[in-house]
Amino acid sequence: MEYKILNNITGERDMTPDEIIAYNNNKPKASDKLKDIKEIRLQKLQETDWWVLRGNITDEQKLYRKNLRDITANYNSSKYDELLAREKDKDKDNFGQLTHSIWSKP
Repeated sequence: MEYKILNNITGERDMTPDEIIAYNNNKPKASDKLKDIKEIRLQKLQETDWWVLRGNITDEQKLYRKNLRDITANYNSSKYDELLAREKDKDKDNFGQLTHSIWSKP
């Protein structure tokens, strides 16, 4: 893999070995991503606890909550970036929101 630095003054250049090490040390690790996913999952489950408490949860709602609980079993570290992806287009209504279908409520 080639590591490049781009700036407006000097253009593109290769990273030095020290810059590559610093870059790799600052990248989020899988364990950090998993922690973020678990925090989001907990928030989504807490947001929908009232579905259960009202006593007439639908099958779709049960499946949504089950899929949230099963994230760690159904997705490995290669999928963490997809789970944490957010909308980047500022012109869209869902800018900044999670885009993976697992987070979409029924």
